[in-house]
Amino acid sequence: MPKSEPFERYTERYEGWFDTHEAAYQSEVEALQRLIPQPGFGIEIGVGSARFAAPLGMQVGLDPAGDMLVRARERGIDVVKGVAESLPFRNGTFCGVE
Repeated sequence: MPKSEPFERYTERYEGWFDTHEAAYQSEVEALQRLIPQPGFGIEIGVGSARFAAPLGMQVGLDPAGDMLVRARERGIDVVKGVAESLPFRNGTFCGVE
């Protein structure tokens, strides 16, 4: 299992960085928006607190850190606790993923 303890311990610090560096955060969101071809049923693997999933229109987030998933859920993301190495989804569940 991945080491999610730092993300559990420093959830507030992680969130605070984005609040303090709003311009950098917004520029990252804008850059990612250009890479997403079209809206659809999407997932962010390693969703963290959904700082990116929410504004990018992702519906589902996967992450091993429970405290981060609480934040993601508060941002309207359906959350699943897990890791990328063992995805709990069937092939074809999400748009743009083959």
